[in-house]
Amino acid sequence: MRAVVQRVERAGVSVDGAVVGSVERGLLVFLGVSGEDAEADADWLARKLPDIRIFEDDDGRMNRSLGDVGGAILVISQFTLYGNLRKGTRPSFNRAAPPDHGNRLYEHFLKSLRAAHEGTVASGRFGAFMTIDAVHDGPVTLILDTRDKGW
Repeated sequence: MRAVVQRVERAGVSVDGAVVGSVERGLLVFLGVSGEDAEADADWLARKLPDIRIFEDDDGRMNRSLGDVGGAILVISQFTLYGNLRKGTRPSFNRAAPPDHGNRLYEHFLKSLRAAHEGTVASGRFGAFMTIDAVHDGPVTLILDTRDKGW
């Protein structure tokens, strides 16, 4: 799984003009699922996210976690995180999970994240065309990949 994690003042996601998820201060997470991913990957990422020290303390250092600041999380499925441009200019998505596998792991990830984080966990709609509105804080962006757990 790949996650692009962005610190936000607020973020929301709409489908067909209707807001389906929104958060105030917290994290906007774009989540990509590959065909190789399993529930263990979703669980690892769900445990990791709430503990990332991405928020500033009184000295201006990134030393506080989501729980420390009472933050929320908005998760958006994004298969394009597995886009590959090695053979030209049109992306290939052959490493992205098939829709049934991707949706199952996306839902599993949300369930695991809700168990790991006491605050709000909002989400977009898997497979839908979504409009995302975000006010970034920083900006601060991190990329996590479950194939690179060595840190």
